[in-house]
Amino acid sequence: MKLNFNVQGKTQPDPFIFRDDDGKLYIYSTAVDGIHAYSADKLEGEWKYEGIILTVERGDEYWAPSMIKIDGMYYIYFSFHIPGMFEYMHVAVSSNPLGPFSRLTRLYNRFTIDSHVVKTSKGLFIWYAENIENDERIGTRVFVDKLLDPFTPANICKEVIVPTYDEEITGEKDGKPWHTVEGPFWFREGEWQYVMYSGGAFTDDTYHIGYAVAKSDEEDLTKVDFIKHTDNGKFSPVMFKTEFEEGVGHNSVIKIGADYYTIYHARDIKNKGVSYNLAYGLDKNYKERRTARFCKLKVGNGIIEAEQK
Repeated sequence: MKLNFNVQGKTQPDPFIFRDDDGKLYIYSTAVDGIHAYSADKLEGEWKYEGIILTVERGDEYWAPSMIKIDGMYYIYFSFHIPGMFEYMHVAVSSNPLGPFSRLTRLYNRFTIDSHVVKTSKGLFIWYAENIENDERIGTRVFVDKLLDPFTPANICKEVIVPTYDEEITGEKDGKPWHTVEGPFWFREGEWQYVMYSGGAFTDDTYHIGYAVAKSDEEDLTKVDFIKHTDNGKFSPVMFKTEFEEGVGHNSVIKIGADYYTIYHARDIKNKGVSYNLAYGLDKNYKERRTARFCKLKVGNGIIEAEQK
């Protein structure tokens, strides 16, 4: 179901939902010109466009922002491009969830995207995706690292979710299929830990949301071994193309009362013959692009089911 925004014509790729202590909700999204933000009092209410809340001099292609509040301060993690540096993970901080942000700090000196920073009794941990090219299935995959503080990674990066299916192929490099597994979001329910992720390319019919699970009370997330959910070894995404939407992926999760909801991007089924522009999503003649939507999740006993409608 589409979220209700007070502006038309905007897109919300890679929507990350954040709830502040007072219950106010925020969504942060990917864009070429900066990080865009929206706010609402409730999930199914009207979402107000708050504008571009963060840019970097000479920067563009601001990807997959995420937010965490620590000791009263708001830390936003994101990747962006400037000449000579393509999508390196950074963090900035503010006393307000809408900025202004300062103390821009680079976390890694390489392509690193799609953060989700969480706190457990063992400290801060950052989930993210980066490229690996020395494996049978080369491409982007999911890692977790410990943070010594909000600005400093421990660099004990653990590979968590790897490509295993042709449905995750997004192209090729040097004659080998290139896979994409990205967009991790971690949460815990009962005895189980879950990591949801996106696989494939948002331009393809096989773009999807999957998850991995671990039945563990270990709080050091670099020591947890997650198992990718399958159907007896077969490809089994939790969210996929339907008869009314496609490009389903890159989600975040919120629990409201006893219920879980996922916020994700998708687009209405396109007309046949519409061509894609990989930099901006779709060609200029097709108005429906990646917009933020939500659906209820059923979570329990290591299984996630989505009420996609």
